[in-house]
Formats: sequence, C-alpha cells, structure tokens
Amino acid sequence: MRKLSTAALLALAPSAALADTMPQMDFANPLTLDQVGWMAVILVVLYFTLSRWGLPEIGKVLENRAAVIARDLSAARAAKVEADAAVAALNATIHQARAAAQAEVAKAVTDAKARASAEAAKLAASLEAKLAAAEAQIATARAAALAAIKPVAEEAASTILLKLTGTQPAEDQLASRIDTALAARKVA
Repeated sequence: MRKLSTAALLALAPSAALADTMPQMDFANPLTLDQVGWMAVILVVLYFTLSRWGLPEIGKVLENRAAVIARDLSAARAAKVEADAAVAALNATIHQARAAAQAEVAKAVTDAKARASAEAAKLAASLEAKLAAAEAQIATARAAALAAIKPVAEEAASTILLKLTGTQPAEDQLASRIDTALAARKVA
C-alpha cells in the first residue's frame, strides 16, 4: 500500500509541469483520475484472479510437466541400462559364436589334414604295391630278355667269327667269353 501511495505522489508531482504537453498526465482532469482508478481496480482484480486461479493452474502444468520429464528421464535411463545389458549380451554371444566357429574351422582343418594324410598313406601304399609289381615285371622281363640275349649273342658271335675267320669257334669257349662280356657290362 505504501508503494502505491508513493507512486501516486510521484505521478502527481510532475503533472503540473507536463499538463501543457501531455494530456494523459493532467490529473486535474476528472476523466484522467477515473481512468487511473479503473486501471487500479482492473489491476487488483487481475492480480487476484491470476494469483488465485491462473498461477496455480500454471504451477500445476509446470509440476505435471516436470513429473513427465522426470518419468521420461527415468524410463530413458532404464532403457539405456537394458540396452547396455543387451549390447553386452550380444557382444558375449558374438564372442562365443566366433570362438565356436574358430574351433569348428580348426576341427575341420584337422579332420581334413587327417583325411588327406590317410588318403596320402593309402595312395603311397598303393603306389608302393604297384611299383613293387612293376619292378617284379621288369625283373622278369629283364631275366627273360637276358635269357634270350645269350643264345642270340652266341649265334651272332659264331656267325661273325665264321665269316671273319672262316672257322667255327668252340661252343664252350664262345659261351665263356660271352658270359665274361655280359658280366663286364653288368647285364647278367
């Protein structure tokens, strides 16, 4: 109330000086005083209306909004915690799957190497058997060829000596010299 009276005195003091230039400040005019009075009444009614009804409603809206924001923040924090847990579980699952896949790959490589080794051993044994059979055939063929060479060599040597010298060589001497020649060549 004291503030209102101080403001009224300050407003009335310059009214005389400003009356010539500003009609709004001419408080001698009854219309101006009525306007100022009604303005004060309207301001008081507006103040009480806002303080009793408007501002509490605005306060409720602000409190409600603060509660909604707090609820949303707590829900977001809970969702973040759940998401972090899900990411950790996903990373653990990926790590386990990667380890299992690497173990499967290692097992597959080991199995493939074992199968390849067994297959190579089987193939080597088969090749060894074929090689032994081929060597036996070669030895048989060589023995047959050597057996066939000696009579051919004796006949050829006998024919050559007969044509060169005109005499038939003794068969025992010719056979011993052919055996010596074949042994020198390591054919026999």
